[in-house]
Amino acid sequence: MTKSCTAFADGRMIAHGPLAEVAPAVKTAYDAGTPRLLVFDDADGSSIELDLRGTVNDVVARLPVKEPSLPSGRGRPRLGVTSREVTLLPV
Repeated sequence: MTKSCTAFADGRMIAHGPLAEVAPAVKTAYDAGTPRLLVFDDADGSSIELDLRGTVNDVVARLPVKEPSLPSGRGRPRLGVTSREVTLLPV
């Protein structure tokens, strides 16, 4: 599954789609001197940081790869919390 995202340059949308297709448009805008470039994940609205050094192929090769999360096991998760007896009476 590919990550869908949207890129903006100076407040206008320049690209939308899979990150591998949006990154070259962002790199081209960066090379043209566009000062404000933002890339957002369409699923949750979080910003995506891209390393824009080098050529377009270098940028695409360094794209963040998000591993699919494995389903958690049954029962309550272990949070590292130990229970203690608590007294609410005044001392």
